[in-house]
Amino acid sequence: MPRSERGGAASVVLPVSRLILFNKPYNVLSQFTAADVSQTLSAYIRQPGFYPAGRLDKDSEGLVLLTDDGKLQQRISDPRFKLGKVYLAQIEGEIDDGALAELSAGIELKDGITRPAKACRIDPPNLWPRSPPIRERKHIPTSWIEMTLFEGKNRQVRRMTAAVGYPVLRLIRWKIGDWELGDLQPGECKTLNV
Repeated sequence: MPRSERGGAASVVLPVSRLILFNKPYNVLSQFTAADVSQTLSAYIRQPGFYPAGRLDKDSEGLVLLTDDGKLQQRISDPRFKLGKVYLAQIEGEIDDGALAELSAGIELKDGITRPAKACRIDPPNLWPRSPPIRERKHIPTSWIEMTLFEGKNRQVRRMTAAVGYPVLRLIRWKIGDWELGDLQPGECKTLNV
C-alpha cells in the first residue's frame, strides 16, 4: 500500500517497493524455471511478480534478493552502484597473509583483473549444516575467509581463491548492501517494504 507524505497543502503518494530476502539452499537455481529437473526458486517463493536481483550459483548458498520493482532490481544488481556483497567461504588449506593480500588487491582471471576486494580470515561461523556435507580430506585442514566484492563476475569468489591456491569447499553469500541473511535458515524468506 502506498504511503503518503504531507508537505504543506499537497499530499504526495510515494510507491512502496517490496523486497524478499531469501536464504537459497545448496543445489537450488536462482531462477523460477529450468529446462531440467533442477530445483528452482518456484519451490520456495510463492508470491507473484517478484524477480531476483542478481544470481547465486547452484552450488552456493545464502542471500538472494528478489523484488517487484525493476528500478530497485537494477540498483541492486548493477556494479555501478557499488553495493558490496559479503561472502563467507570455507576453503581448502590454511590461508596465509600473502594470499589474503592478493585477493584484496585484485586477481587476474581469464576475463580480466578483478576489482580490489576486502578479504580477511575469520573464525568458523555458526551456520546450518549443508546438505549434502562438503567433502573433507582427512589430512588437509580448512579455513574460513570473509570476502566483500564490488562486482559480479561469474563464479568470482571460487575463481579468485583457486587462483591463489585455496579452492572453495563451501560458499555462503551473507550480505548485499545493507541487507543481510541474519537468522534466516535455508529455504526461509522474509518480505520487507523499502
